Amino acid sequence: MPTRRALSFLILVLLGSFGCATKEGPLWYKPGKDYTTAEFNRDRESCTKDKKLDEDCMKAKGWVAVTQDLARPQPSQTQGPPPRY
Repeated sequence: MPTRRALSFLILVLLGSFGCATKEGPLWYKPGKDYTTAEFNRDRESCTKDKKLDEDCMKAKGWVAVTQDLARPQPSQTQGPPPRY
């Protein structure tokens, strides 16, 4: 059956693509400054030791990490119930 083969192939390709996904590090930017890709690449290369990026080195050069995986702030538990109107 061509349909079953096509479906099997599609599933195999999807599973393979998920297996190849890697977690990338944070994005970096310099707040309030214009910078080029070349400048970022130069600083990243100078702060990489043994294929591991030294985040303190990047921060010392003025870069700030942007992470999207920060937990959302939870409401304070000390607050009382909302007012009734």
